Amino acid sequence: MSDNANAPASIPKVWPFEEARKLADHIGDRQDARPTLFETGYGPSGLPHIGTFGEVARTSWVRRAYTELTGQASHLLAFSDDMDALRKVPDNVPQQEMLAGYIGQPLSRVPDPFGTHESFAAHNNARLCAFLDSFGFEYEFASSTAYYTSGRFDAALRRVLEVHDEILEVILPTLGPDRRATYSPVLPLHPKTGEVMQVPMEAIDAAAGTVRWTDPKTGETFETPVTGGHAKMQWKADWAMRWYALGVDYEMSGKDLIDSVRLSGRICRILGGKAPAGLTYELFLDDKGQKISKSKGNGLSVEEWLRYAIPESLGQYMFNQPQRAKRLFFDVIPKASDEYLSHVEKAKALQAEAGEDVEKRRALQSNPAWFIHNGTIPADAGSPVSFAMLLNLASVANAETDDVLWGFLRRYDAGVSPETHPTLKALVDRAIVYYADFVRPAKSWRMPDVRERQALTDLAEALRTREGMAPDADELQNMLFEIGKRHGFDPLRSWFGCLYEVLLGQSEGPRFGGFIALYGIAETIALIDAALLRGENA
Repeated sequence: MSDNANAPASIPKVWPFEEARKLADHIGDRQDARPTLFETGYGPSGLPHIGTFGEVARTSWVRRAYTELTGQASHLLAFSDDMDALRKVPDNVPQQEMLAGYIGQPLSRVPDPFGTHESFAAHNNARLCAFLDSFGFEYEFASSTAYYTSGRFDAALRRVLEVHDEILEVILPTLGPDRRATYSPVLPLHPKTGEVMQVPMEAIDAAAGTVRWTDPKTGETFETPVTGGHAKMQWKADWAMRWYALGVDYEMSGKDLIDSVRLSGRICRILGGKAPAGLTYELFLDDKGQKISKSKGNGLSVEEWLRYAIPESLGQYMFNQPQRAKRLFFDVIPKASDEYLSHVEKAKALQAEAGEDVEKRRALQSNPAWFIHNGTIPADAGSPVSFAMLLNLASVANAETDDVLWGFLRRYDAGVSPETHPTLKALVDRAIVYYADFVRPAKSWRMPDVRERQALTDLAEALRTREGMAPDADELQNMLFEIGKRHGFDPLRSWFGCLYEVLLGQSEGPRFGGFIALYGIAETIALIDAALLRGENA
């Protein structure tokens, strides 16, 4: 890659560009003209989950940074290991008994329990592609079954037989005694049952491209070609073979696969290839701190996230600190949504100003929204009102329909509408649903203590002096600070905690001056009066 020497010495200080630089160094001055190949892997043994999306999204962002850094052509392959055997029945799919009858069969030969596709793998592959397409990712989908049966891997599989013993020398020391006795990197498909066989190889014929093995149940001996889809590889050797066969340059993977990456890299080098560069990302955890799993269906599904939040918020969540373990549950949605909104407003301003200014362009390319929007921020992206503010507005207004929220929003800013602010419309729609499912059931108001009653009374009186005036969020926020200090709240956040817990029935909330401006001064006075009355009647 001769252009690497011309890459800028200083790159945006954000992880996709750091990965892109690492990849450029990894490739070096390669002389062939083929595009740089990025790959992501998917095991369709269960329904796609957000972790699967995260790997494709993060890889796409590294690819975007790589293009910006080097100007080199690249390609992203989303590879599905759909020739793997069904090892257990996932907990979150129908027809459990039917699926149990196909244990050991390639996933691409297991019937679809949903009845919509020709196989279970095809159903899950379609779900994955539909989601990736909805985000506009540029990728090519690849099926393991298609690659094996079409002969795409034949040359590499023959090479595996040539170095079969060397591969064993790498893998066997990592296995327990029982597994070591039966292990083979080659898994022949049973010519009669179609089952993926995990049996020892009795003979390897590299010249003929065949293996000989015995069915432990019947005692029959078979000689099976490794080509044409008659066999597949054990997954660690399969990963290495794929890197070698396709020339994969970059693939990231989870922390749980660190040892597997190292092992597969050694096998790839034995085959004569070069292991790809890649990022080791941390795992996602569910609400109990357990690793999320496709088969268990814990954590969040793609559909669940999009029910409660705009797609860009999911991108924001995935962008943040990929090498740090994070909870992936419903309560992370509001924060991710508002982080995206904050970043996109900054990115729009930088995009408008950057032009040829190197520093401003570098700042733009350090912004998560630049990656989420594939390098160009749409003019209608963003919202004048945060998601947290909409949730609190829905809460105090007990909003069950979007009409209620739009009434407040139009009074706050006559220029907003569903037509002119599509992101705000999407946020309003989802805020109604999120409030109904999560906020309303958890609300619990507490009574104010003596000092809090005095401060709230003071606040109500201060607001009455502003009735009829255009509300100014900053002035209202300053007024809140002054009242909190006057009544001796230390730290001052305890005063805002009082406002959230006594007035809103929750432990956290928005910037309260902005909330008053949006909700209305008269309405906020009524909210305070109602809270004080509850305290008197308690």
